[in-house]
Amino acid sequence: MYKFILTILSCCIMPLAAVAQSYRTAENIPYRDGDDSYITERCRLDVYYQPDKSDTPVVVWFHGGGLTGGNKFIPEELKDSGLTVVAVNYRLMPRAELSECIDDAAAAVAWTFRHIAEYGGDPHRIYVCGHSAGGYLTNMIGLDKKWLRKYGIDADSIAALVPFSGHAISHFAYREAKGMKPTQPSIDEFAPLYYVRADAPPLIIVSGDRELEMLGRYEETAYFWRMMKVNGHKHTYLYELDGFDHGSMASPAFHILKTYIKKYADAKD
Repeated sequence: MYKFILTILSCCIMPLAAVAQSYRTAENIPYRDGDDSYITERCRLDVYYQPDKSDTPVVVWFHGGGLTGGNKFIPEELKDSGLTVVAVNYRLMPRAELSECIDDAAAAVAWTFRHIAEYGGDPHRIYVCGHSAGGYLTNMIGLDKKWLRKYGIDADSIAALVPFSGHAISHFAYREAKGMKPTQPSIDEFAPLYYVRADAPPLIIVSGDRELEMLGRYEETAYFWRMMKVNGHKHTYLYELDGFDHGSMASPAFHILKTYIKKYADAKD
């Protein structure tokens, strides 16, 4: 396990690559077909890219919001960083079932594998990342291989999974819909912990301060980390961000994401 202190988090890292003078954003691209008006409304993504670049690392970004709210956006911390960013909207509970939220996340990642080269991104370096509910979706589609298999994609083709304060147990919105209290945990088919395995993509778990996180999220993710290690996964890492709560931890967590991508890129050079 690793702990980042504020002085380290405040340091700047070198750019991942020589950044072009300008980025473009292709907005509201549909990533799945369907006659349902809610699919038409929500199943869209934005691509933030450099038109004069190719083979750039790609971050697929899932927003938070408890699976019941939120909208896609390009994180400020990922702008002008040499990365191609795919920001995804997905259907929300209670209008959608939890399985539909997860399926949308898988469909968006599958779209990215198939189309990101058109925007200069490298389909062999796709990092899936999200905050809170987005972190939960990251974990689910990366560990339970059936979601991406439906779209002809091997989940193990993902370069790394980087959940920011994402559930490892069954999501609280799903538990509440079943009449359970937020403080009553469960691990079932909708829990990433149910699918821990040794051959998953690299997993970089980031949590806020254990005393400031919501509902024991640090301890939950620490158990997730431990069970991945016990199952023989050799590239699972856990970072606790001292002094940051559930909401504020996302900003410094991007430092960890970008540092990991840069290290991976340097290793390939």
